[in-house]
Amino acid sequence: MAAAAGVSISTASKALNDTGRMGAETRERVKRIAAEIGFRPNALARGLLSKRSFTIGLLTNDTYGRFTLPVMAGVSEALVDHGVSVFLCAIEDDPALGQIHVDAMLDKQVDGIIATGKRLDRRLPVDLSNLNVPVVYAFTEGAPDSVTFSSDDGHGARLATEWLRKLGRRRIAHITGPEDFVSVRERANAYREVAGDGVPVLFGVWSEGWGHDAVARLWNAGGEKPDGIFCGNDQIARGVIDALRERGIKVPQDVSVVGFDNWEIVAAQTRPPLTTVDMELKELGRQAGLTILSLAEGRPVEPGVRKLPCRLVVRQTCGGDALGI
Repeated sequence: MAAAAGVSISTASKALNDTGRMGAETRERVKRIAAEIGFRPNALARGLLSKRSFTIGLLTNDTYGRFTLPVMAGVSEALVDHGVSVFLCAIEDDPALGQIHVDAMLDKQVDGIIATGKRLDRRLPVDLSNLNVPVVYAFTEGAPDSVTFSSDDGHGARLATEWLRKLGRRRIAHITGPEDFVSVRERANAYREVAGDGVPVLFGVWSEGWGHDAVARLWNAGGEKPDGIFCGNDQIARGVIDALRERGIKVPQDVSVVGFDNWEIVAAQTRPPLTTVDMELKELGRQAGLTILSLAEGRPVEPGVRKLPCRLVVRQTCGGDALGI
């Protein structure tokens, strides 16, 4: 390849790695000829020269993949143009298995590890605080003085409740998951800030069955019935809509419903399609990927928790067409 470009091997290497001092025309000529002949630099040699493996480990206990897969998509998108590969290790909630996978990552000399999970207020069952490679946390609780990325649950809940208010809904109920989840409490607090302290919050489990039961509880009670319902996740919202339909209550004409997660397999298939909050997990993964890259390259990164804003996806359960705000 160097001969085809009319330069030395050393110059060709520097041109392809954007290092060294040379004219812009020479650097571009080397890259153009490398692309024309399909030249690919040896990954092992590249790693030996830079003292990097150009791999990142992604560690998760979210074996179902509900949260990890969109996070991983964002990580991969952020790193692919930098020649960095990502490999996933699922550890369930097994500390021994977690340690095995961490040791394997270190044996492979990964440039860093991204830890991700299935809730924001639980750590993975393995200690990542004193490793000799950088660690970034995404959608799981991080170690002290770490860099942690999370969705802003309060922001998402305000988007949902304010949208219902904008539609003219004044009796808005909130049906959500277990109160011991930090995300549940943050959403409930933000909902109360918009809807008022006197409105009901029903805590339960993450299931369609609970959404169905909660509607029965609300409609069997005395007094005025809700004209808007904000649900803690899309599964609950689907159960709510089914229960309302069984009672002859029309969505969205009589009651508007908003979910949380924008889990496409649930939200898009709900009838009518579900208005819901997207936690922007792909963007969260992209930010985590760029951050681990910076740390691997030795650039300074300020530690702390970084909350990313959510996005409301409006569909027919609030009488709108599919759009994001």
